[in-house]
Amino acid sequence: MIRQRIVFHGWVQGVGFRYMARHAAYTYGATGWVRNNPDDTVTMEIQGTQEQIDQVIIAIERGRFIRIERMDVKTIPVIETEHDFRTAY
Repeated sequence: MIRQRIVFHGWVQGVGFRYMARHAAYTYGATGWVRNNPDDTVTMEIQGTQEQIDQVIIAIERGRFIRIERMDVKTIPVIETEHDFRTAY
């Protein structure tokens, strides 16, 4: 089990990114949260196996209008008590 904080750069706001992230996280069993940032990036903290996280990112990239140009990824401590994936504001 790992947890990553990922900042997505590109065409990632106003294109269904958070919806896709939440849906994919539920589909692949990952937990965490996703939110839009004032600088037009999106931050996601996601927790699961590396395979689950990779599958969530692949699913997000399939979004019709989403274009990820860069991801800044940092491994952070796991939150043992987390059990769902939500959209944060």
